[in-house]
Amino acid sequence: MEKLIKQYFLSTAAGKRLIAKSLLHISSIVEALENRTIVIIAGTTNGYIVEEIFKRKSQTCEFSKNRFFRGVSLPPKYVTTDTGRLSDESLFPGDVVIEKGKWHKGKTIFDVADSLQKGDVIIKGANAINLKSKQVAIYIGHPTAGTISATLQAVLGRRVELYLPVGLEKRIDGDINDIARRLNSVNATGLGYLPVSGNIITELQAIKTITGAEAELVAGGGVCGAEGSCWIAVSGNQKQLRDVDDLIKDIANEPNFEL
Repeated sequence: MEKLIKQYFLSTAAGKRLIAKSLLHISSIVEALENRTIVIIAGTTNGYIVEEIFKRKSQTCEFSKNRFFRGVSLPPKYVTTDTGRLSDESLFPGDVVIEKGKWHKGKTIFDVADSLQKGDVIIKGANAINLKSKQVAIYIGHPTAGTISATLQAVLGRRVELYLPVGLEKRIDGDINDIARRLNSVNATGLGYLPVSGNIITELQAIKTITGAEAELVAGGGVCGAEGSCWIAVSGNQKQLRDVDDLIKDIANEPNFEL
């Protein structure tokens, strides 16, 4: 039987929520949440992931995703109105470290990276994705490479599993290795640029993980707060599309991220 095709509109915020929901359908993450250590490194998309984790565990906690990041890209108006507040490190809650189901509040990847072992999981956001080549990259603003430095020591040295949730609004066309070579050259200024390998989770992988249906990006854009949104075409059988209908209905009205 030929597969059916249906199109859906996803805002950037809805995409973040979708990605977050999908990670709890991945067996290695579920296992790590209960019996191992999982580290969710601060980032806007990862804030949604933490919310979904605590919701699944029926935990009431003081977590807020509003400052769960180390750096964000903002419209120009924030440069003069919120620079001081956004640079106030006392408001940063730390990463989320969960060991055998227990949240160690205030800890960061730097506190636990050396103790992580095979079977543990790190979740780290990214800044760019090439969908065709399945490459991702992370901006580097710290002189010792920040959280990704500690992450890669655990991933490469002890085979800790790395998941890279990244929204479709961060898609690029260029070869990420070639971009890294140019941006990291002695002639360049600005942030560093690091290609990273891991389990990439976009909205497309999220839909397949949850429902089994295949999804592809077919259009994008929007205005009045819908900038960065996308149209996704999903193909599957009737049951799969019913599941996608329910999924999209659940996340469609996700409010935009606010500080």
